[in-house]
Amino acid sequence: MKKSELKEFLDTKVLQYNHPSFLESDPIQIPHHFKKKEDVEISAFLTATIAWGNRKSIINNAHRLMEAMDNSPHDFVMNHSDTDLEKLTNFVHRTFNGTDVQYFMKSLSNIYTAHEGLETVFTEHQAKDSLQPTISKFKEVFFELPHEQRTTKHVSDPLRGSAAKRINMFLRWMVRDASTGVDFGLWKGIPAAKLSCPLDVHSGNVARKLKLLKRKQNDGKALAELDTGLRKLDPNDPVKYDFALFGLGVFEKF
Repeated sequence: MKKSELKEFLDTKVLQYNHPSFLESDPIQIPHHFKKKEDVEISAFLTATIAWGNRKSIINNAHRLMEAMDNSPHDFVMNHSDTDLEKLTNFVHRTFNGTDVQYFMKSLSNIYTAHEGLETVFTEHQAKDSLQPTISKFKEVFFELPHEQRTTKHVSDPLRGSAAKRINMFLRWMVRDASTGVDFGLWKGIPAAKLSCPLDVHSGNVARKLKLLKRKQNDGKALAELDTGLRKLDPNDPVKYDFALFGLGVFEKF
């Protein structure tokens, strides 16, 4: 396909999948249960953190986690007691377990207390053209409290070669505009132009078939390559094509 044909094709798919019906089978439905900004942020971050594997399992476990937080994630993060944290001891999603989620609660409390919240951390440390260095800085802030080494694997670091799929997805949710009823558009200080596609097996395979990606591994170098291609199609909102790539892969088996 020529560039113009590819853009027309993908733009059509964006319109098809960037739609409220997308919420029915996607983890982004979890933060849509909340109205308060901090509840949306925290539920979105925690849901994105466990967003790997079977999507039904992701959604079910995210619901379980919200229920364990009394469906008031910001209040729980800011005011939990040791007894409250004990309720999370048996939580598990794949390799993310009670030890990890308990640290996440403590770290999120620290971020909202000492760093003015998730939005401030990402906004103040954003790089000129990309949020990948910003994610690395966020990880540094996130693990500034005493923690077990095992928990660090649950926050990716692009500067160590990761595509950071889950955090890039979380950032898409927070930054892209809310006009279609899918993403939230809560963070006004970060332009959508800096976002990167949440690169996974589905979006990667479709991108390769469409000649947007040559690299075989879904790593940081592949993400940079895909970023370049998608920004040529839409420099102001390149990550909108996540809907097209993911939808083609998951729903159409492209």
